[in-house]
Amino acid sequence: MGGWVDRIAEPWGGRTPYGRGGTWPARVDTYLAEGIDPGTVERWVQSASILHSDGDAMDIAVRDGRIVGVRGRAVDRVNHGRLGPKDLFGWQANASPDRLTRPLVREGGRLVETDWDTAMERITGRSRQLLRERGPGAIGFYTTGQLFLEEYYTLAVIARAGIGTNHLDGNTRLCTSTAAEALKESFGCDGQPGSYDDIDHADTIALFGHNIAETQPVQWMRVLDRLEGADPPRLLCVDPRPTRVARRADVHLAPRVGTNVALLNALLHEIIRTDRVDHDYVAAHTVGFDELARRVADTTPAWAARICDVPAARIAEAAELLGTARRLLSTVLQGVYQSHQATAAAVQINNLHLLRGMLGRPGAGVLQMNGQPTAQNTRECGANGDLPGFRNWQNDEHVADLARVWNVDPSAIPHHGPPTHAMQMFRYAEQGSIRMLWISGTNPAVSLPELSRIRSILAQDRLFVVVQDLFLTETARLADVVLPAATWGEKTGTFTNADRTVHLSGKAVEPPGEARPDLDIFLDYAARMDFRDKDGGPLVTWHDPESAFEAWKRCSAGRPCDYTGITYGKLRGGSGIQWPCHDGAPEGTPRLYTEGVSWAAPDVCESYGKDLVTGAATEPVEYRALNPDGKAMLKAAAYVPPHEEPGERYPFQLTTGRTVYHFHTRTKTGRAPQLNAAAPDVWVEASAEDAAARGLAEGDLVEVATPRGALRGRLRVTDIRRGLLFVPFHYGYWDTPDGQGPGDGTPGRAANETTITDWDPVSKQPLFKTAAAALTLVERGDGTPAPAPTTTASAPAPAPASAPARGGSGPRVVPGTEGGPSARVAESDAMPWNGPGGGDGA
Repeated sequence: MGGWVDRIAEPWGGRTPYGRGGTWPARVDTYLAEGIDPGTVERWVQSASILHSDGDAMDIAVRDGRIVGVRGRAVDRVNHGRLGPKDLFGWQANASPDRLTRPLVREGGRLVETDWDTAMERITGRSRQLLRERGPGAIGFYTTGQLFLEEYYTLAVIARAGIGTNHLDGNTRLCTSTAAEALKESFGCDGQPGSYDDIDHADTIALFGHNIAETQPVQWMRVLDRLEGADPPRLLCVDPRPTRVARRADVHLAPRVGTNVALLNALLHEIIRTDRVDHDYVAAHTVGFDELARRVADTTPAWAARICDVPAARIAEAAELLGTARRLLSTVLQGVYQSHQATAAAVQINNLHLLRGMLGRPGAGVLQMNGQPTAQNTRECGANGDLPGFRNWQNDEHVADLARVWNVDPSAIPHHGPPTHAMQMFRYAEQGSIRMLWISGTNPAVSLPELSRIRSILAQDRLFVVVQDLFLTETARLADVVLPAATWGEKTGTFTNADRTVHLSGKAVEPPGEARPDLDIFLDYAARMDFRDKDGGPLVTWHDPESAFEAWKRCSAGRPCDYTGITYGKLRGGSGIQWPCHDGAPEGTPRLYTEGVSWAAPDVCESYGKDLVTGAATEPVEYRALNPDGKAMLKAAAYVPPHEEPGERYPFQLTTGRTVYHFHTRTKTGRAPQLNAAAPDVWVEASAEDAAARGLAEGDLVEVATPRGALRGRLRVTDIRRGLLFVPFHYGYWDTPDGQGPGDGTPGRAANETTITDWDPVSKQPLFKTAAAALTLVERGDGTPAPAPTTTASAPAPAPASAPARGGSGPRVVPGTEGGPSARVAESDAMPWNGPGGGDGA
């Protein structure tokens, strides 16, 4: 094994097959900038990826004070040295010439450069004014899934105990809130039961709404290597698009979007009907079986087939695959999470595992995956709305315990009602009760639903908007103060991936100009605001990343996400460590619930749960009656149709999603040449049947319209299911000639011009998967194909041999996506420099 591979043309690289129960062989992927010889690299600095939730460990190459490349860390448990395309090329955005280097303030309607004192005094001045005149509820914080643990924790302390506001959430509300809520509903507490290592041991892998090939590409490499080895796993894929996963699956179900609960209820029906239930496990470790069995008694495959538009025989085949698995691993992501019954569907997947006793053993587990690299940290640290350490805001003892950690009175921590979720925060800003919104590391002017509404909210004169970011994003252009932030590779901190693995990321280079780490910005704000504890001392007592980490450890002690056994020193040089890590598990914990559920008892649970259909909260006394012994909960849910169905005016369903080459709103990946060239602009996917019925062809400029708005893009004809349109959500308008968004009624290119202001009743996660849409021709193509990659789920459908190119021009076959010489990556079976696991230090 070894050699050079174009990792744009081959995103998953070469294969290293291995058998079930074996160890995934190491393969070190290395990419250095043109002209950089490995021998001239001065330092390798330990880090991990922040462009997806894998947590791929890597070393950053430094020469002459700048980043010149990356390589995978062979010793790390997550990736065994492999890197995905965004890992390999995304770092180049750090040196983009349009980085923000000085603070900006709005003067006379324009953003102008200023100094840090002026910018921070403007922020603190408005904060004090609002606290004096309107109280803490006038201030809200909207953060990201890409900061470090130390930064989230500091922000949570500032917002909760400093300001005293209930308005704190992250854009993880858009990608991972359902994961957290589903785990709470089933197990009483957040925390992924499974481990990436379960891929090594599973005999069956089920992927529900999870295009792992593009969202967690290194873990797809792991699956591919299992498929090429001895005793390969069987694959079940539930996805309406022809993803790479779907093409390799033993069973592929492509249901109508918005029908996941119907499909899953039919699978549960079959598991129970065929008595594939582990009755001993269910009796010992769960409550609710009789009610679940009653609720799915009539949800047969034939019933679900009519709703989902999937053959009943295929549903039965999928149930047989699940029911006969000896070691079942299930993964879940946005195809489940971003729909109207998100939590209800995710919980039914947990139910499958509880019925079959498939938890806590190698190869038997659930991964309710995350969408962002540090989404897990927002949940642990309380930056997603919950209380830090998975404490229950409805439990007075939990609030008192947190108050003890922070040395404040319990009344200083807002817990009079549920924390405010992001969609409600923007509604409060729209209505005028929130008058200051601090947005850090995220771009809601592209990423939130119904963008015309979001732009109008952010542009209000009465709303004071602070944006903390790397670039002048679409959101930053609407701000009153813009703070230039340092990013990955320019600061030190820890972050936790989707299977609870904690990594340390070191500072490799200085940030540009006057840009500052997010932690330093938050600490500066806390000092200027002079936040105090109940004894008159500083509320925030730490001063740098490591002291912030030690403070977090004290907050996590004895909690499900216990970090007390982890230190910066322990994380340096080796592999990441899975929490909980403490005296009883000094090397970390590969899997949760190996001996039953441990955090569901009424006095310790993180949440008392909600009704899966209405979202109504369960009262503590009701929870205690239902689950007095703290077992896992089998919770049933009836199917409810999508809130917006196709009709005569809008005959299609519209869904949105990702491509392997980009991350969220392309703030970073759009500035990496190889990634940008692979997918440079928005496109629209439709089935060959739907395109032919409307006289449309590859490359035509089309418009997708919904009751909210419209977008335009070139058409890619694929094998997607009939009646469904797909648009990638990455594309805003920062790289249009004037850098401005649509405001004159002209359709833009952002998918969220069209999506709906609606959310799951339990997790409050917005709906990006179920909108009714129309598709119309704007302009005939000239034969140039859509700017969609051919290597992914967006691969074009084969052109019928009898179909001539329209007008005698244009390609019959779309050229394959390639990166060329600039995308060549070295793949090696051994660490080529510094020995195994090298690159320890800054």
